[in-house]
Amino acid sequence: MDMYAQEAKRKGIYTYDAAWTIYGMNWSVRRDSKFRLAVGSFIEEYRNMVEIVQLEDETGKFQVDPKLSFDHPYPATKIMFIPDKESAKPDLMATTSDNLRIWQIHEDKVELKSLLNNRQNRDYCSPLTSFDWNEFDMRRLGTSSIDTTCTIWDIERGIVDTQLIAHDKEVHDIAWGGIGVFASVSADGSVRVFDLRDKQHSTIIYESPQPGTPLLRLGWNKDDPRFMATILMDSSKVVILDIRYPTVPVSELQRHQACVNAIAWAPHSACHICTAGDDSQALIWDMSAKPVDGGLDPILAYTAGGEVNQVQWSASHSDWVAIAFGNKLQVLRV
Repeated sequence: MDMYAQEAKRKGIYTYDAAWTIYGMNWSVRRDSKFRLAVGSFIEEYRNMVEIVQLEDETGKFQVDPKLSFDHPYPATKIMFIPDKESAKPDLMATTSDNLRIWQIHEDKVELKSLLNNRQNRDYCSPLTSFDWNEFDMRRLGTSSIDTTCTIWDIERGIVDTQLIAHDKEVHDIAWGGIGVFASVSADGSVRVFDLRDKQHSTIIYESPQPGTPLLRLGWNKDDPRFMATILMDSSKVVILDIRYPTVPVSELQRHQACVNAIAWAPHSACHICTAGDDSQALIWDMSAKPVDGGLDPILAYTAGGEVNQVQWSASHSDWVAIAFGNKLQVLRV
């Protein structure tokens, strides 16, 4: 093991330098693919890229297999591997941009399995802002769009299961909270919860205190689905919600010094969340801790080398968090 690998192992920080600014990023969920991640480019033109990278334990360096890198139309707004820890299903990955795309990963190539357009009129598509793969029913995947809709797909049949006008303005993010329950956030400033058994109604869980302030991201606590987190545009605080008590946050995390860009609940713990933002900080919070005067303090802080635009917590290796800033991907042992 060389000096670089020893130093990286000692610090528990591994870095990958891409040839472009990273935006979309996520961990593989399969237990047989430790330290495998996908990263997507942010290039302001049609042709973008997605790479699958793998950290080699021995060298402490990321390997990129050129055969598993592929062109992607426009920057991927989100990337996700199928939430299949047991590797029982094919090795799939999804991306959103102009359309929803499902990719199958083989040993020597990545193949486009399906291209799903949320409009029947094939000549035009409304850009997709985000999506979430339902880990309780892996056929179901929900997308959010600037056209105010959320679309629930049956990806095995390649058809729309349900399409709802979810908000009054663009929908920025979507998250599943159960087999048939999802929530979304929007430029209209609201968090809304939908139950697929009653598609005519939604429940407003929260609205921005300043009317018209968009909500950008939504995280639904998988370990304790009573709790959600959301962030407001150009705001340094993270709003924690308890769906049993709509409209009033149970907590507001206020230790970032600049706007927050990303949130990720710990997949293994009901009370831990990681937040990251333009102050180059990735902060980990314990929601069960006692607040001090002026609110809760993070239990761990990491300073990155630039504004952090993405954070993902590994579902299969719960002591690892990944962040992206500039052209760098870093995985951190927490």
